[in-house]
Amino acid sequence: MPKPLSPVLIVGARSDIARALARRYAALGCDVILAARGADGLAADKADLETRYPIKAATAECDLLSVDPDAFLAGLGVVPGTVVMVAGLLGDQDISAATDGEAGKVMESNYTAPARLLLAAARIMQPGSAIVGISSVAGDRGRASNYIYGSAKAGFSAFLSGLRNSLTKKGIHVLTVKPGFVATSMTAGMKLPPAITGQPEAVAADIIKAQTKGKDVIYTLWMWRWIMLIVRSIPEGVFKKLSL
Repeated sequence: MPKPLSPVLIVGARSDIARALARRYAALGCDVILAARGADGLAADKADLETRYPIKAATAECDLLSVDPDAFLAGLGVVPGTVVMVAGLLGDQDISAATDGEAGKVMESNYTAPARLLLAAARIMQPGSAIVGISSVAGDRGRASNYIYGSAKAGFSAFLSGLRNSLTKKGIHVLTVKPGFVATSMTAGMKLPPAITGQPEAVAADIIKAQTKGKDVIYTLWMWRWIMLIVRSIPEGVFKKLSL
């Protein structure tokens, strides 16, 4: 199994999935850069990684909604071998639908801001590098319960598809990850069906496996590929009558 190219820049490093990924990459011997808003709070994560694994870890302040992507990457002092975009914002559908500012924050956090940083990364990354974008099954079809978040993830998935097509000839791998339900702090309090709800460690394992195998798009947990195939196949006349 080929080792991911180091260092690994994880954007949105405060999330549960990001922390699980950091441990997985470190276990493979990759140096890790943990980037997030309020990066001072990642000092314990940095220390833990360096204690457990023979790697170097660093933290970097990165507020996606205000950062200059090119300046941020230049400030790292090293060109990442792998960039993982985990950052995102679920938001509240009802509040977002009623408030322009909240809708804009959800849309920007899940699409335009992550895409701009990945574009900047693509401009400097070398052949053999990899970009991993965490999208969502919510982007596969607009549903009344989360169409603002879902539409942003749909845009992000389309962006990653185009980026992959563009960078293939340059030898840069782009992986799109579409998680379904995952038990994280972001979904705490939600009633999630256990049989189709993943844990951060399982999602991280799926991502690492897919990257090392050169996959283009994965669903995690695996059954979400078939769940969303069914959802996409429902005729629109029927779909709009459903409470989804």
